[in-house]
Amino acid sequence: MKHRIDPKIDCVFKALLGSPENRNLLTHFLNAILASDLRAPITSVSILNPYNNKEFANDKFSIVDVKATDANDHIYQVEIQLVSYHYLPARILYTWTDIYSQQLQSGNDYTLLRPTYAIWLLAENLIPKDNDYLHAFQLHDTKGQMLIEHGGIWLLELEKFATQLIENEQQRWLQFFKTGDQLDDARLPDWMTTPEMRQAMTTLRQFSEKERNYHKYQARQNYLRQQRTMQLENEMGIEAERKEKLQALLREQTVLREKDVATREKDAAMQRENQAMQEKEAALAEIERLKALLSLEMRQAMITLRQYA
Repeated sequence: MKHRIDPKIDCVFKALLGSPENRNLLTHFLNAILASDLRAPITSVSILNPYNNKEFANDKFSIVDVKATDANDHIYQVEIQLVSYHYLPARILYTWTDIYSQQLQSGNDYTLLRPTYAIWLLAENLIPKDNDYLHAFQLHDTKGQMLIEHGGIWLLELEKFATQLIENEQQRWLQFFKTGDQLDDARLPDWMTTPEMRQAMTTLRQFSEKERNYHKYQARQNYLRQQRTMQLENEMGIEAERKEKLQALLREQTVLREKDVATREKDAAMQRENQAMQEKEAALAEIERLKALLSLEMRQAMITLRQYA
């Protein structure tokens, strides 16, 4: 190829799995990823949002996922995500529920609902505490009892995927998306010699050798890099703001603690002062009592002396 092409760039990704001429690749990809979760293999699919290269370039609102249905009206969504961020899980869940709920129009009943499968290829790790690259989220309780078998969400973290030997079609696709930008069609590794992988390389070659397509690819790649940089700067700004707010809160708490300590010390001093005053008043009262007692004893003594005079 004239230029190396990254299949993770959204316009290339959608050309691979979302164009009518590659519909068989989408069918093969879905069967590879969902093999252990499908009751029967998918024989064919209808793409609901076919690839259109005019929708990319610098359009940040481009629809870059792939949606399709099979002969049983099951729904499939496939999306590539180059950057992970805090609210990505919420977006993934919302997208799945939105696609699932859109099946019903006003007046429709729930029997019309069909399984919906969402597959997300993630270029960056989203679940750092788990070493597994594949995560299948479905509707079941903590004991594994399914609420309803209506699909779910499959996340594939490409950074975690590492293998020395390709053993199945799922691994073949993941290796392709992870290392596709390093492939040379003149010297393909053994795991890339299947009909599907050769067809995928043909799509990459079209972006590589047709100058117009390659310029679009470059423009899209540059745009995504700019967006990534802006997002990182935004995250850094948010993080800095968060740290500043935390430091301000800590300073406020420190001031409050110091005020609390000062108040307690003041209260303790007042208590000591009150106690001292009470003790002084008690001592004065005792002196007055003793004076009164002494005066009484002296009067009694004078009376006694006068009786003997």
